[in-house]
Amino acid sequence: MHRNQDLYQFLLKRTKDLTENWYENLDKNDPTGIYASTNPAVITRVKDQNNEFHKHFIEIFTKEQNVFTVEFNQWIHGVASDQQHLETPLHYIIREFMRTRSQYLELIDVFRQEFPDKVAEGQIKRWRTIIIETIDEVIIKFTEETHKYANYQLQAQQEMINELSSPVISISDKIALLPLVGDIDTKRAKIVIENTLSQCAERRVEHLCIDLSGVVIIDTMVAQQLFQLINALKLIGVKTTLSGIRPEIASTAVKLGLSMENIDTKATLAQALELNFIKN
Repeated sequence: MHRNQDLYQFLLKRTKDLTENWYENLDKNDPTGIYASTNPAVITRVKDQNNEFHKHFIEIFTKEQNVFTVEFNQWIHGVASDQQHLETPLHYIIREFMRTRSQYLELIDVFRQEFPDKVAEGQIKRWRTIIIETIDEVIIKFTEETHKYANYQLQAQQEMINELSSPVISISDKIALLPLVGDIDTKRAKIVIENTLSQCAERRVEHLCIDLSGVVIIDTMVAQQLFQLINALKLIGVKTTLSGIRPEIASTAVKLGLSMENIDTKATLAQALELNFIKN
């Protein structure tokens, strides 16, 4: 253990040099990501993060594995969730972990040359194995964390897009418009129903025009859900007018046996607004 302590002290004195050497040899021509930044504040933060990495990493030689893992994971968690790292291509980051591994393997050889009396038989091989395996574990953990946060951001963005893609637009105190655009799959249809019902109830809408002229494709399941929305709106006291119904959508409704007799329909949005809203 004391030999590990000797190596730890040797590496601890060189953490700052490791960071400076790493940044000096960093490929700053990467077109995107945190490594391409010329902002002094960003550069300082990158160096600080790298220096913190070294201070955590070398503790593998002095601490129990479980304690080391818990503490080091905090560093990984912080960097992996950093927005600028999330915007950096993952293969750039993995490349830097590999460069850092090479730094440590070179320092092991330096330590052996400077302090041959502090290196036991087979010790260099064990240290090299520890460095290689630990860096590999860090890469895997970092990749997992990055994937988790990237998915979280993607989900949040998708939820925002879904909300924006089904806006209930107020025309007057009691009248509103729901313009639907693009493809509507089952998942989006469910979101449209939930958002529309909640927004109509919240705004005390009495008449809603649902315009389908911008909808390209609609399948049987979505058509059925659309009619369920109309029925649900009726239950909360909201009258509806459908406009812009394409022939294929009408055909789908007929095939499903969905009656449109009791639904107010208009050929175009202009007709719906003129006949149902402006006159009111």
